[in-house]
Amino acid sequence: MLNAARLDYDGRIDLDKLKASVGGQLTRYEISKSEKEVLERVEGHEVVVNKEMPLGGDLIRAFPPSVRLICEAGTGYNNIDLVAAHEKNIQVCNVPTYATDAMSHMAITFVMALSCSLVPQAQALATGDRSYLTQCHLGSLPHFELTDKTIGLIGGLGTIGKRVTAICHALGMNVLVTSTSHPLGPLSSSSDKDVVTVVSMDDLMARSDFVSIHCPLNDSTKHLVDASAISKMKPTSFLINTARGSIIDQTALIQALQNKTIAGAALDVFGEGSAPPPALPEDSPFYGLTNVILTPHIGWQRMESRQRVVDTCAENIVTFARGDPTNIDMETGRPRR
Repeated sequence: MLNAARLDYDGRIDLDKLKASVGGQLTRYEISKSEKEVLERVEGHEVVVNKEMPLGGDLIRAFPPSVRLICEAGTGYNNIDLVAAHEKNIQVCNVPTYATDAMSHMAITFVMALSCSLVPQAQALATGDRSYLTQCHLGSLPHFELTDKTIGLIGGLGTIGKRVTAICHALGMNVLVTSTSHPLGPLSSSSDKDVVTVVSMDDLMARSDFVSIHCPLNDSTKHLVDASAISKMKPTSFLINTARGSIIDQTALIQALQNKTIAGAALDVFGEGSAPPPALPEDSPFYGLTNVILTPHIGWQRMESRQRVVDTCAENIVTFARGDPTNIDMETGRPRR
């Protein structure tokens, strides 16, 4: 384990199943700070367990011949150079659905918090401002029901997007999604009550009260939500990102928030990397904004999902050890269906 502290930062995760999958020979490192340190640590090991840390082409090409499998302890694996791994005959696997509940709950938490200005109230109270309590109303802060509001899910037909859809329907919301594989219009599987409508990206941005991102980061989605896309949003709408930071053009979002051309944003991911760390720089304009919620990539970190991802890594290792294909096709770089 190259960076166990990303998974077991509080010492509450049971590693017994992972240890058993490698015959008890588990070497645990809390954090690996450099490529030199990574190379020293993978020496003599067959399996490398990694959580979100970039493993680039030059690094993987320098891996010793002993390494046969890289287990990414998460859904996204764009932090691993698959071409280099394929060249070295190293298999790669991931854990695609370990945080479906956790991530969908995070997105809905943001929706609910934004709809009642929960964070501004808490911020005011924390600084000694009791005006909302004494006046018994929120003044001009947003405060509205979610029933009949519209949420647009970018990449909303994936596992997490579908779970978010189900919760939104339970709240009485309308759901729009983008899709690269379905034609525009209501999905044939939609019921009369719980309609899911596939729309264009422009249409989704323009019609939604909340826009929530649930697509993977790749060449076609980097900066997908750019200045042009954000400009189509309603001034009362909110942008939510629990996927990958660089799907949004960060500079464009900051400008929109500063100019209040949208109502606000909630970000569990940010920056140009695959996922935090590193954190935002100390001088980030985000820190000076009052209309954004920032959380440090905690969507997946609930106790149950962290245990699940470790246990599923163990299952992936057992699958590999008995000679079955891993869940990522190294020829195409895409998940096996």
